[in-house]
Amino acid sequence: MANHKSSKKRIRQDLVIRLRNRYYKKSARTAIAKLRSLEDKAEAVKYLPKVVAMVDKLAKKNTWHKNKASNLKSKLMKYVNAIG
Repeated sequence: MANHKSSKKRIRQDLVIRLRNRYYKKSARTAIAKLRSLEDKAEAVKYLPKVVAMVDKLAKKNTWHKNKASNLKSKLMKYVNAIG
């Protein structure tokens, strides 16, 4: 168990940050799954910027690696463009 005051505070902060990151990651994964399930191109094109913004936000805060975010966005854009 931590003995220093700063260590105890860091443990408290880590818990809050972990829960927040988990919420944003899960929300993004759900949005990605929803986008991949769409079959109407117009609807998918309209929804894509929202998903890309979520992914960018996760990458900006280092919750997801920037390369993972880039790969995800690329795959999603390919999917949306391939819908016919």
